[in-house]
Amino acid sequence: MKSHAWNCGRLRPRPKQIATRAVEHSRDVTVAQVDDFDEVIDVRSPTEFALDHIPGTINLPVLTDQERARVGTMYKHVSPFAAKRTGAALVARNIAHILETRLHDRPPRWAPLVYCWRGGGRSDALCEVLRRVGWRAARLQGGYQAYRRTVVAALEDLPSRYSYRVLCGRTGSGKSHLLEALSKLGAQVLDLEALACHRGSVLGEVLGQAQPTQKMFESLLWARLRALDRSRAVFVEAESRKVGNVQIPGALTAAMRAAPCVLVQAPSAVRVALLMRDYAHFVQHDHLLSERLNALTSRYGRAIIEQWCALARAGRHYELVAELLAQHYDPAYDRSIARNFARAAEATSYHLEHASASAILAIAERILADCAHGEAV
Repeated sequence: MKSHAWNCGRLRPRPKQIATRAVEHSRDVTVAQVDDFDEVIDVRSPTEFALDHIPGTINLPVLTDQERARVGTMYKHVSPFAAKRTGAALVARNIAHILETRLHDRPPRWAPLVYCWRGGGRSDALCEVLRRVGWRAARLQGGYQAYRRTVVAALEDLPSRYSYRVLCGRTGSGKSHLLEALSKLGAQVLDLEALACHRGSVLGEVLGQAQPTQKMFESLLWARLRALDRSRAVFVEAESRKVGNVQIPGALTAAMRAAPCVLVQAPSAVRVALLMRDYAHFVQHDHLLSERLNALTSRYGRAIIEQWCALARAGRHYELVAELLAQHYDPAYDRSIARNFARAAEATSYHLEHASASAILAIAERILADCAHGEAV
């Protein structure tokens, strides 16, 4: 998906003239034409939308969750005719409200794409009204189900089309910060932890932010991959098969594990400093830290977990982080890298000696310079 096309639901730049002609002459379009529109509208219920949707769309439900359940119950227990009559009235009122509020400022030449679950009644209802207003609205053939089939098929093939550079290094060595620095320098980056809203460890939960569903994660990944340039390297952090509760598609995992690696190393003091900064919410809220540590009880036993929790309660966080690195994170990471990333042994190494942003930026600049000369491969 072109990077200019996804703008968090806001109006997008005018599509090319060839796309405009296609919109004017077609009521129904395919998933391949999604980028041709100013805006994409998902008319499904809020619950359906939350589970998964085309990234960048806005949710304008023509039936709420409660209304949809009411119509469905009526269809089953009263009659299809009564359900359709009631549903039509509800949809008409909701569309009127949408026109008067969310869409009141759209320009005359606005070209929206509308979709629902199967590309049927709900999207057709809003699309028909929008076209009668004068807007160049179109409906997505097959609706969300067609889109979902496209994503599933694409994620079996798309990941293998890119050339990856995998950042390896023990927990706390600054890999996530390095990805951010590489991105700022203009490199192509695939930040799986950002897409998954999770840092990929037992303490990886992002405070106050829920992870996307598996389907939504795959949608975000699909959109990001489509925005990448296949002629340029893509930097990605070494991950296990899962990031928190979401699973990385098998094709992407395979492509990453076969790719050249870049090894980032840092002294224990630097790693602890970075982790203390990144996980400041756990340092400030010991009960949250204890809750997450308790998840490791089956692996280490109650005595060790209680010892770690005691360090947290005593405010001895530096000592706790150092112990977690030595006893939990480092052994697990070393085993995983050796088992899953065969090319890690031949990786070019970069040493991060300070936890400062300038030090991380300097490493990123060196990596890009070496890649340009074919050394960091």
